[in-house]
Amino acid sequence: MKLSDTKQGWLYCAIVMATSRVSVPSAEKTLVWGPGLEANVVLPARFFFIQAVDNSGRNLTTSPGENTYEVKIVSPVEQFTRIWIQVLDRQDGSFLVRYRMYATYTDLHIHILFKSKHVAQSPFILKGPVYHEGCDCPQPSGSVWEADMHCPQFIPQIDRDLSIFSTIDLDRNAQEIPHRFGQRQSLCHYTIKDNKVYVKTFGEHVGFRIFMDAILLSLTRKVKLPDMEFFVNLGDWPLEKRKPTDNIHPIFSWCGSNNTRDIVMPTYDLTESVLETMGRVSLDMMSVQANSGPPWPRKNATAFWRGRDSRQERLELVKLSRAHPNMIDAAFTNFFFFKHDESLYGPLVKHVSFFDFFKYKYQINIDGTVAAYRLPYLLAGDSVVLKQDSGYYEHFYNELRPWEHYIPIKADLGDLLEKIQWARDNDEEARKIALAGQQFARRHLMGDSIFCYYYKLFQDYAKLQVTEPKVREGMDLVEQPTDDLFPCYCHRMRVSDKFVMETWCC
Repeated sequence: MKLSDTKQGWLYCAIVMATSRVSVPSAEKTLVWGPGLEANVVLPARFFFIQAVDNSGRNLTTSPGENTYEVKIVSPVEQFTRIWIQVLDRQDGSFLVRYRMYATYTDLHIHILFKSKHVAQSPFILKGPVYHEGCDCPQPSGSVWEADMHCPQFIPQIDRDLSIFSTIDLDRNAQEIPHRFGQRQSLCHYTIKDNKVYVKTFGEHVGFRIFMDAILLSLTRKVKLPDMEFFVNLGDWPLEKRKPTDNIHPIFSWCGSNNTRDIVMPTYDLTESVLETMGRVSLDMMSVQANSGPPWPRKNATAFWRGRDSRQERLELVKLSRAHPNMIDAAFTNFFFFKHDESLYGPLVKHVSFFDFFKYKYQINIDGTVAAYRLPYLLAGDSVVLKQDSGYYEHFYNELRPWEHYIPIKADLGDLLEKIQWARDNDEEARKIALAGQQFARRHLMGDSIFCYYYKLFQDYAKLQVTEPKVREGMDLVEQPTDDLFPCYCHRMRVSDKFVMETWCC
């Protein structure tokens, strides 16, 4: 006998109430781990995890309460610390603690308390100096930085993208790429020389250069990048359409496709969310984990979508929603590409908070102008993703597995209703796919992974260069931002021309 959604919800509540009476966290057995407990892992927002464990050694799988743990971060030699801390309850028995530093400290002590008792090995002591995001103090050894960051030795997508280039001739590229693309497309020509960033732009619409400037400056503050020279496509669509047997040019893009040969980077959206976590962005890979909606049994068993009219299939989705409102809730929040059809597919609906998406069990992911850049955040939630088969991809798509991390749907949405019905009929399997997608996002799409990806990409690309990177005519230096209020003193010893010196960093 199948229980109604209401009865399932009541049953879930009863189980949670019964479990919560016996599942009390143990301060001693609770687990704490993560990169935010290591001094040498410098991120815009550092983070670590707490897993609640009871006295019998069992991990809690429901929240013991959002205020269960208290986290304090202090520096023994400073009266005040400029550190913003947030403890995010992931509602599954684990917590994500993130903190953003606005100054550099000699040492940091991280206190994690449960009912005034220290948890696990608390206090965790970060032997300094512990540098904040704005401190220009790069680790001179790339291999040491990679080890500190626990970067993977091998990233398959990078190998795939670079495998078609036996060598890279920078002088030839500097002549041919602007001639070939510079008049019709928006490009940035970058040179990294002695860990300084130089750029020249081509085309009219180069505003998105700010995202590339930002990640390059952030990386060069953390680690010495190899000298290199490369072109970045600032547009949505990947550019290099030639066959591997033709004269292919290396173009870095935020999105790839099955018909192009561009070298793929993490999207500008994901990159900015990493750089601005606990800053000016409200949507990032950490905030989603604390706002993933009600528990699975209490989610609405409807497939959900909101967005703009940037693709024909999105129009078809809204038509499907009108024909099958009990299965799909899809509507447009903006018309731009098909304004002449607004009367057919409108009226527009109000924007919905992204966190409210997760009130629904099933999330539909459909391409926009290119790949839909919301997929990392959808995966990080607590709903199962129904992902359209697509010729476009982001830097991590090839590591996703259909029926393991998401439910695949045809490009024309011809089987969407069938797949929604399958998910309804196989609730436990759909839940497992949702959890697997969530774990993938937590492991591979957080800030430390994004920094590792960029660094490994640049490192492997630089090895293919057969001519000397140059600061070419028309290039401008991209200056590091300054912070007169909280300058930092770089304690690294920089070796140059046999002289060792200490430098001030801002």
